[in-house]
Amino acid sequence: MTRAVLALGSNLGDRIAHLRTALAVFGDQVLVTSGVYETPPWGDTEQPAYLNAVLLVADPDAGPYDWLTRAREAEQAAGRVRDPRRRFGPRTLDVDVISIWTDDDEPVLSDDPELTLPHPRAHLRAFVLRPWIDIQPYGQLPGHGWLTDLLTAGPAAAEVAEVRPRPDLALESTA
Repeated sequence: MTRAVLALGSNLGDRIAHLRTALAVFGDQVLVTSGVYETPPWGDTEQPAYLNAVLLVADPDAGPYDWLTRAREAEQAAGRVRDPRRRFGPRTLDVDVISIWTDDDEPVLSDDPELTLPHPRAHLRAFVLRPWIDIQPYGQLPGHGWLTDLLTAGPAAAEVAEVRPRPDLALESTA
């Protein structure tokens, strides 16, 4: 069995519906979902604000590339179109594989450019770390340390005030 942390983001169209699309695609594999947060865009600031959330998923038969394939299927189901000129540009849905663990609770490490694990920029992103703390308050990002330390003392600390909880938006499947 593998477990994975997936980060979701949407800033085009019906943002909460796009996050729910991802939830529906992962279905019974979803163990727990974070709250929903609204955040300013990261890396390319000329675009609308994002809704972000994190999922913890598990599957007894999934390998690392299975999670990547499912992430891309979720993006496709939400109508994601990639613009190669805007790497961090707007999107209907972005699903990033942040970290994966084996059934022995060992982190999966990969330097494959197609699937780098853990995600190489997760430690920099308050919009990933803050929702992740919702579902794993004592979680650690392999190779980087405790989530709370990364969010309060790491590079992401400068952005944490801009990560606004949206308790009015529930991340639940409509399927």
